[in-house]
Amino acid sequence: MANKKIVFTVTNDLSYDQRMSRICCSLVNAGYDVLLVGRKRKNSSSLIEKGYKQHRIFCFFEKGKLFYLEYNLRLFFFLIFSTFDIVCGIDLDTILPTFFAAKLKHKPFVYDAHEYFTEMEEVVARPMIKKAWQFIEKLTVPHVKYAYTVSQGYADMYKKKYNTNFELIKNATVLQELDEELIRDNVQYILYQGAVNVGRGLENLIIAMQAIDCQLYICGKGDIYQELKTLSTKMGVDEKVTFCGYVEPELLKSYTMRSAIGITFFSSKGLSNYYSLANRFSDYMHACVPQIAMKYPEYERFNQKHEIALLIDSLSAESITNSINKLLQDKTYYNRLKTNCKLARLEYNWQ
Repeated sequence: MANKKIVFTVTNDLSYDQRMSRICCSLVNAGYDVLLVGRKRKNSSSLIEKGYKQHRIFCFFEKGKLFYLEYNLRLFFFLIFSTFDIVCGIDLDTILPTFFAAKLKHKPFVYDAHEYFTEMEEVVARPMIKKAWQFIEKLTVPHVKYAYTVSQGYADMYKKKYNTNFELIKNATVLQELDEELIRDNVQYILYQGAVNVGRGLENLIIAMQAIDCQLYICGKGDIYQELKTLSTKMGVDEKVTFCGYVEPELLKSYTMRSAIGITFFSSKGLSNYYSLANRFSDYMHACVPQIAMKYPEYERFNQKHEIALLIDSLSAESITNSINKLLQDKTYYNRLKTNCKLARLEYNWQ
């Protein structure tokens, strides 16, 4: 008997999605035939062969309403002419084609909410866009039988709003042996890894670097990447700040291992940020890197059990400067967080 086939759908180009890689590999190891579907961008790098199948859909439009319309239509027809036993839509931006393709083909549909999509900062700031996504959410989520998400805050909000039960699968990193040689490397720096977008506190982090005696590495790209480069020059800190752009996941691990301090910042504009539990929070912990994170519910809940981060409630340049300098200068506190990381990673991991 053939293995059951599961199709997952995302809107990224598959190259840097570590969470989906973990999910797909786990299911392949459990005996499923897994296909991950994303999009092919004009500048997408070649796909790296993995233990699961991958397919990218090319779109003429790269962003905005026309991209979402085109991608959803192309994805719907791809699914209609595909064979699968289960389809899983990731976030609201792929839920329509997956939900209706599953209905038409009488197959189980699963919803994976990486974000609380209608409360993302870039959605909350645009009322008409928010109404459109809320319409899609109301059309689908109340009728979803199988669903999971990344934080208890998200699950509670969905339950309260739609009476839909969401299981919890957190963004935990795969437990691997620590590379002690990398950890002892003399090249240590502050590290931000992730999307370089509005709402991540990166503008004030750049400003804060004026009063911080350390290097900053930014691994990732996004909407404000070029603006941050310009700002670093304007602030006179361009010799302290290294913009690494997109970094392949395997190489990113070595960047993380060598870092002295990790950065997990989010503004509180939008409940998606407020109740988030970011991938990088777990990545830093698994590399035994003390970090600075927001004093939001999920991070507070984790820190109460395993104190691995210095939590702040303001993204002002002054607050960022003070928190980074505390970690750089208070070695007793820093080493306590580092030791706690070593213990926490054994309990909190993908396995």
